[in-house]
Amino acid sequence: MSKAVKTEETKFFHTGSAAEPFTFASGVQLPGITVAYETYGKLNAAKSNAILLFHALSGSQHAAGVTTDVPGTDGRWTEDCHNGWWDLFVGPDKALDTKRYFIICANYLGGCYGSSGPASINPATGKPYGSDFPEVRTSDVVKSQLALLDSLGIKQLHAVIGASVGGLLAINLATLHPERVKLVVPIASGCRTTVLTRLTLFEQVLAIENDPHFRGGNFYDGAAPEYGLALARMISHKTFVHLDAIERRARQDVKNGGDTLSWYRVQHNVESYMLHQGKKFVKRFDANTYLRIADMWLRYDPLRDAGVQTYPELFARSAAAGQHYLVFSIDSDFCFYPEEQAELVSHLEKAEVSNMHITVHSDKGHDSFLLEPQLYTPHLSFLLEGRWNKGSLARPVPEVE
Repeated sequence: MSKAVKTEETKFFHTGSAAEPFTFASGVQLPGITVAYETYGKLNAAKSNAILLFHALSGSQHAAGVTTDVPGTDGRWTEDCHNGWWDLFVGPDKALDTKRYFIICANYLGGCYGSSGPASINPATGKPYGSDFPEVRTSDVVKSQLALLDSLGIKQLHAVIGASVGGLLAINLATLHPERVKLVVPIASGCRTTVLTRLTLFEQVLAIENDPHFRGGNFYDGAAPEYGLALARMISHKTFVHLDAIERRARQDVKNGGDTLSWYRVQHNVESYMLHQGKKFVKRFDANTYLRIADMWLRYDPLRDAGVQTYPELFARSAAAGQHYLVFSIDSDFCFYPEEQAELVSHLEKAEVSNMHITVHSDKGHDSFLLEPQLYTPHLSFLLEGRWNKGSLARPVPEVE
């Protein structure tokens, strides 16, 4: 594993005011929002080398290097957050080469790592928003991050990259605002919420909702719904990590601690491992944020957002803008099954959108995109350097002076 390098601290972008509030897709307005973000590399004079990176469900703006503190996170910025979640991919001479590209990664609106979310203080009450924070849609997240790009003077991205839930956002941005990006990279993602995903997410929602400490989302003045959030994480974790990998990790990393629940005694390393994952997660994440992102995922509908009826209509926008998609599948993925990327590629091809579909062979499941840069870097570099199409991108982005 590469050694993390100290980078810039998290920065904060503010937009909206009482006179010009930020309006969510639901119609609810806030007088202002904050977006926490980090950048890596240097923006060139033409502002043409920017790459926007969307994180996964429980990720953050901290994609690379070391950040030991983020103000306003109320103890959630634990040691598990200090190293960038994509540090193996972002940096000098890596897949997202910071000698060549300017990478931006922002915490989602509704998040709990510095962006406005349910744990943020409501200026009208002086207390956390809790249940009063609006529902969040992918289009809201895209809107907030495009406002950030506007503040940086970036009119068109060199690429947008998103893994898992981040891939849904990448597609949303590319189809809602096709003029803003040329290269689109959804990794281990899809173009809709499947029935299986819907059921799995609903189980997680119920786990949190049924925790007696949840109190409808207004729990910040008392005990947090830790059991519900831990259970939600355990339900999701078995889709992120291949079952064989869970068995290996449980055997190597966690010993049977003999934890006792109300009656049941934990008696197997796999049970102990999953319980450990849940307990660790509640220290660094907010239950209301988890629900906002799960709800955003459940309600994902790029056709509705774009005001079209069919996927060929949706991706006709990408075709007209001359976009190129690089779609990654992971053959052992239990979260976004490879059939979902095949469906996406089928829609792209019907709309005559330039695309490349790569299947990664891994025994690590969905988490492969976090752990195995050697499987992705050659293809990402090939795309970003313009070698995929000598006609339109004959000149790679030069290194920044």
